[in-house]
Amino acid sequence: MYRILSQNEHETYESFDDKLEKLADDEALDAKRWKRRHVVAVLALLGFANIYAMRANLSIAIVEMTSGSERKVNGTMLHVHGDFENWTPMTQGVVLSSFFYGYIVSQLPGGYLAYTHGAKTVFFAGTFGTAVFTLLTPPFARMGWGMLVFARFMEGLLEGVTYPAMHVIWSRWAPPLEQTKLATFAFSGSYFGTVIAMPLSAYIGESFGWPMIFWFFGALGVIWCTVWYKTVHDRPEDDPKITTSELALLQRDAFSQSHYLVPWGKILRSKPVWAVIMAHSAQNFGFYIMLTNLPRMLKDIAGYDLEKAGLASSLPYFLMGFQIVTGGQLCDYLRKNKHYDTLFVRKMACAAGFIGQAVFLFLVMTTSNSLLLVLFFSISIGLGGICWCGFSVNHLDLAPQYAGHLMAVSNTFATVPGIFGPLLVGAIVENGIIGEWNVIMYIIISVYLAGAAFFWKFADASIQPWASEHTSFVGQLE
Repeated sequence: MYRILSQNEHETYESFDDKLEKLADDEALDAKRWKRRHVVAVLALLGFANIYAMRANLSIAIVEMTSGSERKVNGTMLHVHGDFENWTPMTQGVVLSSFFYGYIVSQLPGGYLAYTHGAKTVFFAGTFGTAVFTLLTPPFARMGWGMLVFARFMEGLLEGVTYPAMHVIWSRWAPPLEQTKLATFAFSGSYFGTVIAMPLSAYIGESFGWPMIFWFFGALGVIWCTVWYKTVHDRPEDDPKITTSELALLQRDAFSQSHYLVPWGKILRSKPVWAVIMAHSAQNFGFYIMLTNLPRMLKDIAGYDLEKAGLASSLPYFLMGFQIVTGGQLCDYLRKNKHYDTLFVRKMACAAGFIGQAVFLFLVMTTSNSLLLVLFFSISIGLGGICWCGFSVNHLDLAPQYAGHLMAVSNTFATVPGIFGPLLVGAIVENGIIGEWNVIMYIIISVYLAGAAFFWKFADASIQPWASEHTSFVGQLE
């Protein structure tokens, strides 16, 4: 016997059919276009590439600013004096390190602002402000090295909010088993940006003069900011182009976005948090010294000119970017497909990266062959990408809802080497001889091994007890 459906039942079934049809359409769209979290990842990569290009270009420009360059005029090579040849090595060290004085100040505020004012907006503001001061660098430098220190301090202050903001973004946009590959893919932009900046800065400086280096990269930063602000949204549910199936995936494991009182005391007493801090600081110690001094090292040790040193200096960061992308993919493959324990994967990534870096940095000191020198430097720095797959996403393992704050804490401590590294080099390397550079490399090796040992001993990859105890403020984020 058949029954005639009522009007309400007709509407119910039609509504259900509409939902099924929408889901089917969403699945069809999923197959045809990029998922929105992948769009966020690509733009984040380009954002970090811009940020690091604006950070690294001074390490190339300062060589021409202080040493001058060789120019061919009517078929004759002439030496063009630098505009700031009176700057001592210690003055140059102060200029190079001044960025990090600002960078260390804004880490914790950056994590807080990302939660309260939107991570997308904070990342935009940090990048845009950095671009503005990059454009202003040439006139500031001509006013005196003190004004250049101020400009670099402001760049650091503005850039300091970007890493904590990005962790807040991934706490909302990355499914748990994709956190490593999405976060490391975005972070790899830092190294690809360095790859592009070093040889391109050398070419621009040789061809158009050192001020054009800052104007070019500052303009690129402004262009990227426009695209980012129009495309990215703080939360998946705010994105009008996201499909229902992707939104469901992202919301399934999402944490409530309520304001929580951050348990700072428990965080700072947590051994797993300190394991991340130590690994992050050890990695940055070597990375920042190389970032600010590798062109000079190649000039002193191998006799490379500015353009050749810029090109050779870029290779290590290409390898590091490649390693961080492939390493992130491998780590999540081992976790998701091979069911490896997350803690084991994190520890192995850190140990392999740090020990490999130390071994190849030691090999640098055993050869005088310029090609082998560049190769060993490149492999050593490149293996830092493997380390990042271990510690850089560990914040999301320990406390997803506090990931931005944890990144702010670890990056604050990890910025200290950026302040003291150039000053250490300025104090030890007075004459630019090989023996002085070897002392620097022995120090870096010791720090790498200490970082590996500490992370192996104290790291964890489970949600911490203090991350499960929420004391909420009243109200939700706007």
